Amino acid sequence: MTKSLFRRYAQPSGLRFSLWIVLGFVIFLFDQALKFFFEHSYALGESVPVMPSFNLVLAHNRGAAFSFLANAGGWQTWFFCAMALAVTGVILVMLWRHNHQKLFSFALTLIAAGAMGNLADRMVYGYVIDFLDFYWNNWHWPAFNLADVAICVGAGLLLLDELLGVSRER
Repeated sequence: MTKSLFRRYAQPSGLRFSLWIVLGFVIFLFDQALKFFFEHSYALGESVPVMPSFNLVLAHNRGAAFSFLANAGGWQTWFFCAMALAVTGVILVMLWRHNHQKLFSFALTLIAAGAMGNLADRMVYGYVIDFLDFYWNNWHWPAFNLADVAICVGAGLLLLDELLGVSRER
């Protein structure tokens, strides 16, 4: 029984795990390069229209999504750093165990890369650098960055992976 159960699931692969880590590192580096560019090329609050309903802007976010806890007095920086490290640690374990599942692993890689991108900002600057500003009329979505996009796309892919898994079990 144990052997048949063991064969049913692919074994973790060091090579596959390494490839997911490299992909995550590339996403992390691209995120950091964009943030470096905006931090050194734009003034804080400077907004450059790109197309209707989209600007490039330099914004600093001391909080989390939608500036949650941005004015909490500073402790939130360490809290969000600890959360990013914990989440990334859990993701690395899951990625090792399930690196043969492509969609699931890709989703985890995106989330970890995004978490590490925002963690790097918090540790270096004390805030996250945002630069994408979408709006409609006078209503602006909170500015965000590539790391945030990676986290959101990764979360969406996790949901898709779960839905596909549920449909396969039927």
